[in-house]
Amino acid sequence: MTFLFDLPPNPALAVLGEEARFPVGRIFCVGRNYAAHAAEMGNEVDREAPFYFMKSAQAVIGTGESVPYPLGTSDLHHEMELVVAIGASGVHIPRENALDHVFGYGAGLDMTRRDLQAAAKEKRRPWDTAKNFAASAVLAPLCPAASFGSLADRRITLSVNGETRQDASLSEMVWSVPEVISHLSTLYHLQPGDLIMTGTPAGVGPVVAGDWIEGQIDGLPPVSLHIAP
Repeated sequence: MTFLFDLPPNPALAVLGEEARFPVGRIFCVGRNYAAHAAEMGNEVDREAPFYFMKSAQAVIGTGESVPYPLGTSDLHHEMELVVAIGASGVHIPRENALDHVFGYGAGLDMTRRDLQAAAKEKRRPWDTAKNFAASAVLAPLCPAASFGSLADRRITLSVNGETRQDASLSEMVWSVPEVISHLSTLYHLQPGDLIMTGTPAGVGPVVAGDWIEGQIDGLPPVSLHIAP
């Protein structure tokens, strides 16, 4: 089969202790999964069910990159998140079996064009342009689930130019990782290569050209991003 032109290859993430890399397929993102973050954005959490938006694989860049300030915004925000990498396919996955489908975990930044998101919310429009753009999914290497152990109450933090802005525990999630996987699998047939960005804690805020962003989750490789001047 021949094609009219070549597309860029899909990204793949490094894996601790492995030569092979994890190819990225779909990226599902959980909205308002920390009550304090929802509150700071003027929203209440509906515990009935999580909701999702998506990023394309072309939004992915690796940790430590330097990127220009994105197009179309004057209010770029950081959002620090736990990333769950799916390694086994499944649909209608029971909550008690959900972690059996996890390949590993990573740290990620969900960069957001907040002004575009606010405008979309006001007009009841989708968030796509606010969330899915070049270099908006910054991902660190993955740690295999067997090496990482229990999620428990591990700390999740983010700093900008050395100043802490986000500091919380993974136990503060409104919907736990098993709950998210189980619910998401009622909407999609999950496949190896899928990533789930599980939401951000309170403390999100703007970044400007020249800023260094660094995020950490206990037990995982850190994630960082430089906004080029």
